[in-house]
Amino acid sequence: MLASLSKVLVTGPEWVYEEKYDGIRAVSYRDADRVRILSRTGQDLTGGFASIVDSLRDLPDRDVVLDGEMVVFDAVGVSRFQLLQRRADPRTRAVYVVFDCLRSDGRDILGRPLDERRRRLLDLVPRRAGPLMPSRRLPRDGERALATAREKGWEGIIAKIATSPYEPGVRSRAWLKVKVRGESEFVVGGYTPPQGSRTELGALLVGLYHNGKLRYAGKVGTGYTQAVLHDLGTKLKRLQTSESPFDPPPRIAGATWVRPRLVAQLAYAEWTADGKLRQPAFLGLRTDKRPEECTWARRE
Repeated sequence: MLASLSKVLVTGPEWVYEEKYDGIRAVSYRDADRVRILSRTGQDLTGGFASIVDSLRDLPDRDVVLDGEMVVFDAVGVSRFQLLQRRADPRTRAVYVVFDCLRSDGRDILGRPLDERRRRLLDLVPRRAGPLMPSRRLPRDGERALATAREKGWEGIIAKIATSPYEPGVRSRAWLKVKVRGESEFVVGGYTPPQGSRTELGALLVGLYHNGKLRYAGKVGTGYTQAVLHDLGTKLKRLQTSESPFDPPPRIAGATWVRPRLVAQLAYAEWTADGKLRQPAFLGLRTDKRPEECTWARRE
């Protein structure tokens, strides 16, 4: 079940509010001693999160399905997608923030109201800090919830109808995301040559699909560590092509074009009047999103 983007805050007694996390969406499956964790595109994440797998295996429910987000928190408790990219660092601790329970004790509960599923979730997942934690609920006051998100520097909030069922695969209006930070996914279509002491590339060239064509949205020249540049350079070289994937192609001297297979997570200040990103910064590559999902109609 996916949340729809809302540019206005919804309020009313039917809505509950949760923190919006900046990580990788993941559904976990526990069947006796077998545990699997899958991204929303079906990528198997199980091998990359050993401590979370162990914690799921220790739950009292031996036949359970949970929905949540893999995240890494910074020093002040804000989830940051770019930190999740560095989880090979032993100082980095990934957490599975769980916000829904879809199956419990071998019984599917997708059709039950959200509040009922939430109660079952809280019976299973401890509130104390650890590899598993329940998502943070906010006061049932939309203005206060959004003010909290702004104050703490979160990505935003999710508003949900408390009585709503879980609708797999549906981008529902019963779940609405309200953003505080400008952050979204874009398709990589090329890059500029490096300058000065930088290696591999100068800036990524990114875009979004519109009416089946990849529309250029700007260049991204900041946010790269040396390790990230090396990794990007390796991936980009395999995808080089002679023709621009953008339609119409931007006039950028020295650009190298690539087949549009990579999805980049970017932070940015705003959109300009001519549909370009202002002050974009690279946060990481997403393997849980398909390029065709990155569309102009869904731009944030």
